Amino acid sequence: MSTVTQNVVSPIVIDPTYLSTWSHRIWVATGCTVVLVSFMKSIIIGAPYSSNLFVITLAGLVGYVMADLLSGVYHWAIDNYGTPSTPFFGEQVKEFQGHHMLPCSITKRQFANNVHALARAVTFAVLPLNLLCHDPIVHGFVSICFGCIMFSQQIHAWSHSTMNQLPPVVVALQDLGIILSRSQHGAIIVHRTTPIIA
Repeated sequence: MSTVTQNVVSPIVIDPTYLSTWSHRIWVATGCTVVLVSFMKSIIIGAPYSSNLFVITLAGLVGYVMADLLSGVYHWAIDNYGTPSTPFFGEQVKEFQGHHMLPCSITKRQFANNVHALARAVTFAVLPLNLLCHDPIVHGFVSICFGCIMFSQQIHAWSHSTMNQLPPVVVALQDLGIILSRSQHGAIIVHRTTPIIA
């Protein structure tokens, strides 16, 4: 009698906390909508005045730099100050500390799960500006700054991914230094010399 060995593949267990919910998706759609409306206001209101286009573009570039600076300072502050019991920021401190214990866990999160909290904050920040402000230069800054802030968690997740896991456009943006690359993020981590305050 011969014995036949059967290959049994165990099912992949997916942590439900990494999955996107409809609530997450709605917040991301809302955040994207308010950012897109702000961007379109900068173009539609500013388009008749070609002299504004340079200033609007410059405002967008400043918004990009500001988003990079603000997200870096925020990440540094959450890493180094506060505890999971800190009012308002405690849950974020807990998440960031968990991320530093298991860095690649951020790559397991579905997109909307990863960015919904920032999309919600962006919605509440940008919606009033869309309703009350009609300055194309302000919208040039706001749309790029808040759009980059909203997607900063996903950009961070990509910096923990290998090149073969990423879409070619993301790899190209990383190679050009437009978004955070794995090597840039690694250089930042090496410079973290003090332990996280818990």
